[in-house]
Amino acid sequence: MTPASSPAAAIDDRFGAFVPGGRYRVSPTAPGVLSGLTFAVKDLIDVAERTTGGGNPEWLATHGPAAAPAPAVAMLLGAGATLVGSCVTDELAFSLEGANAHYGTPVNPAAPDRLPGGSSSGSAVAVAARQADFALGTDTGGSVRFPAAFCGLFGFRPSHGAVSTEGVIAFAPSFDTVGWLARDAATLARVGDALLPPAESTPLTRLLIGSDAFAMADGDVADAVRTAIAPWLVAGEVALLDGAAGDAFDAFRVLQGVEIWRSLGSWITATRPRFGASIAERYAGAAALDPAETHRWEPFRAAFRLNMARVIPSGTATIVPTTPTLPPSRDTDPATLGDFYVRSLTMNAVAGLAGLPQVTMPLASAGGVPVGISLIAARGADRALLHLAGMLSAGKGISRERPL
Repeated sequence: MTPASSPAAAIDDRFGAFVPGGRYRVSPTAPGVLSGLTFAVKDLIDVAERTTGGGNPEWLATHGPAAAPAPAVAMLLGAGATLVGSCVTDELAFSLEGANAHYGTPVNPAAPDRLPGGSSSGSAVAVAARQADFALGTDTGGSVRFPAAFCGLFGFRPSHGAVSTEGVIAFAPSFDTVGWLARDAATLARVGDALLPPAESTPLTRLLIGSDAFAMADGDVADAVRTAIAPWLVAGEVALLDGAAGDAFDAFRVLQGVEIWRSLGSWITATRPRFGASIAERYAGAAALDPAETHRWEPFRAAFRLNMARVIPSGTATIVPTTPTLPPSRDTDPATLGDFYVRSLTMNAVAGLAGLPQVTMPLASAGGVPVGISLIAARGADRALLHLAGMLSAGKGISRERPL
């Protein structure tokens, strides 16, 4: 039996983190490692007896209440956490900006004049505004990592398949993950204790710099990250994309786009929903892709995964800026956003194409604006990666003064 939800106490809604009617309370089903903590969920993730809205009023109107919670939600409730609501997402997850034409753009508490990042925008803002201790999001092309970085939070994208995506609106299933955001590394790791498989992984004792990711980032972002990691004991540099940045971007764009249309195209064709202009353009682009193009890019993805296993072997974590730019302003022009997307999706293709875990940490800033620092590790090294993030954020771990 799943617990029934009840109305939540009044929450400061200056930040616009929650969907209309999305503030409620579901009590934990048992005590556990998350007892005493509250969490929110992205409006792509099922909560029992509530309709998942997908960030679009017509999706909400054409779907009914979930019969059961998504397994990830059930696991968190079973670990002692209390659910406090459903958060705004970019429409059906197709954005890194955090804007929603129907429900508004949540306000980034760390930089109110800048975008909060998407598509887990409301989840990030709820945590940054202290309206929840942590939040679930989904990450296909950066949708947990980017809002975490933009809002000054810790964020985690697990290895693909490590956390069930059942009960989550499918977007691009071979890339989709359920991730989470928190204000501190300890809470991020506690959530991992509740959600991740119990298998132990090799400790991460070697750090490398992803040189091409730094080269893609703006100078102020790259400089802020290099300054923050200066005390860390770094063994060297490696080119993650190995001169194939353009191919990595195209592989991600095509493989993701074809899957998106396969997942959502029938509903879009039948319903003809009112999307915001930029979202409508992206779905039109996905519809126009030739599924036969996947025959070109699937072999590239397979080879890319093999190469990543060589470049980021067991026991190694690679450092990259989480985002190539500072959070764009809320009124950024389309041309600037276009460049932002190309560089962002190319950088994110490393974890996305290879199914790798990535953690982002709010350990740097530029001009008073948060800058995220990411660590990427081998597939399955999720728990070791969360442990390393905790050590490094506490000034311990792999450093010149205090090597592991």
